[in-house]
Amino acid sequence: MSAPQSTQPTPIRLDPALRERIAHLAEARRRSAHWIMREAIEEYVAREEKREAVRQDALKAWEEYQATGLHATLDEVSAWLLSWGKDTELAPPACHR
Repeated sequence: MSAPQSTQPTPIRLDPALRERIAHLAEARRRSAHWIMREAIEEYVAREEKREAVRQDALKAWEEYQATGLHATLDEVSAWLLSWGKDTELAPPACHR
């Protein structure tokens, strides 16, 4: 079992209006302002990590297309997607040049 990670304080400068909004939200949620800020940062980082993963996948797909020229057309993919769940569901379109 790994040792627990320690946390370190990280200063952040917030304008008074945002600090007030956080305080009101913390009071309404019966949480501390620290908890509200930590949750917000955790959610933001998780969302941005997912966004970056999608961006990296898109770049990889673009590079692969440039190298091979293999692709499926919008019409082919649309027809396939529209057939999902039907008795006449189509097989995924084959990539071609």
